[in-house]
Amino acid sequence: MKELKILYLYPDILDLYGDIGNIKVLKYRLEQRGFKAIIDNYSINDEKPDFKNYDIVFAGGGADNEQKILAEDLIKYKEDIKQAKDAGVFFLLICGAYQLFGKYYKGVEGNIIPGLEVFDYYTEANPSRSNRCIGNIVIEAELNGNKTKVIGFENHGGQTFGIEEPFGKVLFGNGNKFGDTVEGFMQKNVIATYLHGPLLSKNPALADYIIKYCLERRYNEVIELEPLNDELENKCRLQLLQRFLEK
Repeated sequence: MKELKILYLYPDILDLYGDIGNIKVLKYRLEQRGFKAIIDNYSINDEKPDFKNYDIVFAGGGADNEQKILAEDLIKYKEDIKQAKDAGVFFLLICGAYQLFGKYYKGVEGNIIPGLEVFDYYTEANPSRSNRCIGNIVIEAELNGNKTKVIGFENHGGQTFGIEEPFGKVLFGNGNKFGDTVEGFMQKNVIATYLHGPLLSKNPALADYIIKYCLERRYNEVIELEPLNDELENKCRLQLLQRFLEK
């Protein structure tokens, strides 16, 4: 039986807006096709994970205080994470985790939380705590050459700069900063985004993009995923897209 190994970073700290749902969706869609999902959790004081031994590394969102706490722990694995990324391990990073993988996060008071510097972008908090990028969001991303509308929910005061490879074009909502035209960061094996929700429950095609990439990388063969019954998900997506985009 083919399998994928998933590492869930700080599930006890980074889980705003049901981000754990992304893990559940990946597990469900793998098992429905006869694949096995092996899920390991890592948090502070746990044994050091071997990042290169996983197919997917996932981390969700958290507030400033949580980011500061875990940044001090995660920085120990900076080089291991870079090596895993360079080896092709897929990283799915939501909100706070997205910010931590950049150069730094600058808080409201001017305090600097050093990032892992895996990527060159950086984030600075909006001076007003009450003025946030918050609400539903739709972007247009390109997945394996196909333009796909991705739906989510954003809630971030941080404004991210220096993005040269965005996840997608903003169709509705803010994006990386107030009124931005692009959202998130994307490479072949990295998606970093502000979209909560959880992200993958609203976007089955995105979940399958990640699964297909990881299976093909692990087994070095072309994998054609068996279609699943996404009728309910697609009906929900249609309703949301009509509500957000047809105004």
